[in-house]
Amino acid sequence: MLSRTADHLFWMARYTERAENTARMLDVQHQAALLPPPDAGIGAAERATEHLDWRGLLGISELTEAYTARHGAIEAGNVLDFMVRDMDNLSSIQSCLRAARENARAVRGAITTEVWETINQTWLESWRLLADGRFARDPGEYFEWVKNRSHLSRGVTSGTMLQDEAFHFLRIGTFLERADNTARLLDVKFHALQAEFHGSANGRVQEYDFYYWSSVLRSVSGFEVYRKVYRDVITPERVAELLILRPDMPRSLAACVLEGTGHLRAVANRRSHETLRRAGQLNAELQYGQVDEIMATGLHAWLTRFLERINDLGGGISQDFLAA
Repeated sequence: MLSRTADHLFWMARYTERAENTARMLDVQHQAALLPPPDAGIGAAERATEHLDWRGLLGISELTEAYTARHGAIEAGNVLDFMVRDMDNLSSIQSCLRAARENARAVRGAITTEVWETINQTWLESWRLLADGRFARDPGEYFEWVKNRSHLSRGVTSGTMLQDEAFHFLRIGTFLERADNTARLLDVKFHALQAEFHGSANGRVQEYDFYYWSSVLRSVSGFEVYRKVYRDVITPERVAELLILRPDMPRSLAACVLEGTGHLRAVANRRSHETLRRAGQLNAELQYGQVDEIMATGLHAWLTRFLERINDLGGGISQDFLAA
């Protein structure tokens, strides 16, 4: 396969996954903002937490500076507009859908007609949904639509494409992007909560634990999974274990690296030995790791290192397969 073809397939999958991940995080925060206000005794803390969550959404994608340069103060409406329709923001949902469509158009010969029509229709319908005011009337409906279109894209890919090199590069891009997003989400949420409630009474922190970690789990479709696995109250340590070490949780780091390593092995060549070795090493650490060890060394430090290694794998894949 030509390197430029592999490159387009890889990034087509990454941008599709990125659009879905952004929609997931925005949907959860939007729904949380619609909840009834708490009693007067905790209203100030709740408002601070809401502001923290909108800032955290920008921090996950490293867009805080770009947003403030464009809009100034963090406000929910401006954040939604910036993360959904702003074409100058390369990580907005619309920008990601456009990039996925352009990469798919460049390799129409390597994908099936059904895959191309799904991605192209997603791009066209997304503009129509924004233009007719449906997003303004009900952002939650739009976010659900984006998620469903991403599910449809993956389903059509798995159901119609030959599982050859093209398919493997699509899956590598998907799981690399998903692992990066899950790690960023965990890092920002844990770090932000600790900073917000540093020095606060323990009881107040506990008041928000259930709602805060529920929103984190819902952003990765993990709330029902958590209840099924643990059948107990939600604790930060178990959230970390579920989203890092459980290979049976589809969006966990362990599951993403396991799947990505398998597809990387399927397209391995003479140049990719070192990249495959690093992927296998990271996969082994996740398969046999323990959450107590991760928390003892510091979750922020561990996740920072994980993101560095994921970015390193992305660079290795680009060098081994995607660079001309």
